[in-house]
Amino acid sequence: MATFYKGILGGFSGKTGSVIGTNWKGRSVMRSLPGKRTKASTQAQLDQQEKFKLAIGFLSGIADLLSISFGSFASNVSGYNAAVSYNLQKAVVGNASPFSIDFSLAQVSLGVLPGASNPKAVAVAGNKVKFDWDDNAGVGKAAATDIVLLVAYCAETQRSVYTAAGAMRSGLTQTLDTSVFAGKAVETWIAFMSIDGKKSSDSTYT
Repeated sequence: MATFYKGILGGFSGKTGSVIGTNWKGRSVMRSLPGKRTKASTQAQLDQQEKFKLAIGFLSGIADLLSISFGSFASNVSGYNAAVSYNLQKAVVGNASPFSIDFSLAQVSLGVLPGASNPKAVAVAGNKVKFDWDDNAGVGKAAATDIVLLVAYCAETQRSVYTAAGAMRSGLTQTLDTSVFAGKAVETWIAFMSIDGKKSSDSTYT
């Protein structure tokens, strides 16, 4: 059963017939229910499903971060969905199954701010990763008060840890606790976000 608001011509919430109504970003939207599949999937469809599963496995653990770090890049979709679309096209590689993710091509942030200058990431005592960078405040739209965004992803466990409340660009260093991945390899990225949270930089794979 669906509930209509503002009369029969207004938005509605719930299911009626073959459509579902909901509210997204302050707008009333509706989508059709998926139909029953009557044919076996083609190889192209199976390949796309495999690629999509890879992208989702990589990004689902940082969905909250992506709502910020891809927010300015997204228009009519969420930051998370924009990130999935981008990485599906740019970072999932291979001519045939099994496909893989080239983490050097992956992005966990996109935006207009200058990224990190000369970034480095090294494992340190306590199962942590120490990030260092040069201060490029004043270059383009880079500000000394920009906040560093750090991400570490473990492909073996398909889990991530991150911080969106790190040091300022002028701080030059920040340590990320990756003890949950003790003894395992991690992929890492660094990016920056303006202090008001409205702008972000492209991430750099470290």
